[in-house]
Amino acid sequence: MNMDAPYFSVGLTGGIGCGKSTVADLFAARGASIIDTDQIAHSLTAPDGAAMPALVAEFGPSYADANGALDRAKMRALVFSDANAKARLEAILHPRIRQATLTAAAEATGSYVIFAVPLLVESGGWVERVNRVLVIDCLESLQVARVMARNNLAEEQVKAIMASQATRTMRLAAADDVIDNNGDLAALEPQIAQLHDVYLAFSKRITGMGSQRL
Repeated sequence: MNMDAPYFSVGLTGGIGCGKSTVADLFAARGASIIDTDQIAHSLTAPDGAAMPALVAEFGPSYADANGALDRAKMRALVFSDANAKARLEAILHPRIRQATLTAAAEATGSYVIFAVPLLVESGGWVERVNRVLVIDCLESLQVARVMARNNLAEEQVKAIMASQATRTMRLAAADDVIDNNGDLAALEPQIAQLHDVYLAFSKRITGMGSQRL
């Protein structure tokens, strides 16, 4: 996942509740390879996950649940209240996530690669590692409503999560492409079909000429 990568890559991002997973699935149905950093993080912190020994050594055994996986609720509460703990967590997870994404990208067989990165704008470096940044955008009020319904969270909890993420304005400023997800699935389909054609054309251009921002 570097500027010499022999494949066309898209960094897909958006705030919580914007519909990133839905959009990723629709691109996958058209032949794109999806590499989801959230899924990688979950595998690293599952029972016997590769990051668990380092996490237990750093934070203590109480941060593992009865099955040996990361106690996500307890860790979430810690990092929301302690910036130093957040940095320690990221120091363990981010290098492992990066290596796993590199491995997955090297093995990808799709027509192009989409890295689904919820905190793409916040984490730094991703913008330079991909050819295009695709932001899934929707109204903040719609984000709140979707997450409350999906995760059974209180409005204040959802807003606290949103406050820890990049603002809508920041994400849009980083975008090369934007999908409007204020509507339903029928409104998404034509936007994705159009971008898929664009990305296929870019992918063909990159073959044999090296990766670059497009």
